[in-house]
Amino acid sequence: MSITNLNKPKDAFEQLEDEEGTKQGFCHIRIQQRTGRKTITTVQGIAPEYDLKKICRYLKKEYNCNGTIVEHPEYGEVLQLTGDQRQQVKDFLCKVGIVKEENCKIHGF
Repeated sequence: MSITNLNKPKDAFEQLEDEEGTKQGFCHIRIQQRTGRKTITTVQGIAPEYDLKKICRYLKKEYNCNGTIVEHPEYGEVLQLTGDQRQQVKDFLCKVGIVKEENCKIHGF
């Protein structure tokens, strides 16, 4: 038995399960174009142990935007905010410790 075999995890998902951040891997923050100049920001991949309603309420007050939580059949619960809030949401999630900096991906433009 070589030394490299001892360092390999037994389970493929064992590396992703850290004490901090999301257990399923990445948090995706996207922007979607609506009509004209209007856009919405969607946040997917926040761990289920966090209360999305409280996060949504805080973000709505902090950044003066509207928001809701939508149940998506493929992605689960998705947080939607009006306007381009991508950088502010990433800064908030990383500052509070919900998601690690390297596990947060921003998509769009």
